[in-house]
Amino acid sequence: MTDVVDRERHRLLAENARRRRELPQDLYAPWAPAEQFMRHGRQRLAARLLQRAGVFPDATYRCLEIGFGGGGWLPELLAWGASERNLHGVEIDASRLETTRQRLPAAHLLAADAADLPYSAEHFELVIASTVFTSILDDAVRRRVASEIERVLRPGGALLWYDFAVDNPRNPNVRGVSRRELLALFPKLRGTVSKVTLAAPLCRLVSPRSWWLAELLEALPPLRTHLLGVLLQCHPIDP
Repeated sequence: MTDVVDRERHRLLAENARRRRELPQDLYAPWAPAEQFMRHGRQRLAARLLQRAGVFPDATYRCLEIGFGGGGWLPELLAWGASERNLHGVEIDASRLETTRQRLPAAHLLAADAADLPYSAEHFELVIASTVFTSILDDAVRRRVASEIERVLRPGGALLWYDFAVDNPRNPNVRGVSRRELLALFPKLRGTVSKVTLAAPLCRLVSPRSWWLAELLEALPPLRTHLLGVLLQCHPIDP
């Protein structure tokens, strides 16, 4: 298993380096209309599901984000009321750490592999996995990371999941996670999973011209590409 994890780690680091070289630097810029539209939609639904499940984070919550990249959800958790000193993050690519450390100097940010999380069992009230698993192509490594998340999540705690459920035919370095696979990855967790996010190519075409039209298109389930879920320990699946 160690060799499999090592191979996947090296592949992910190489893919991150390729994306830095080849992708436009402003593709995910916070001022880009499509990025604003997609971020607003997923944050709004996440807040609603967390509140409905009774696990909306407050200053006492210990929160962990897996693969936070350039910041991920950590700034949003702070805006929601979490304490910065209770924010934790692991990122496999150490080159991504410094920018987030400057923004969140009191947070605990580590260069670490999610397949071997450096935390004790039942440590966190909230764990976030956002666009992480689709970058992991090996099924065994996916299961290993999921098991680690379950291990560090306390009973009654929540996993906030956001990732795409469809494959990108133009990018062989990612693979979608279906609703069925998501629930199979986390057999100890139960909760609500919803489709969200207008397909990115369509969103980048429409949102700069008409926010209203983008919202109208996103209301059509076949045009949504991602799953957003709040999964809890020891809670039944919603009907």
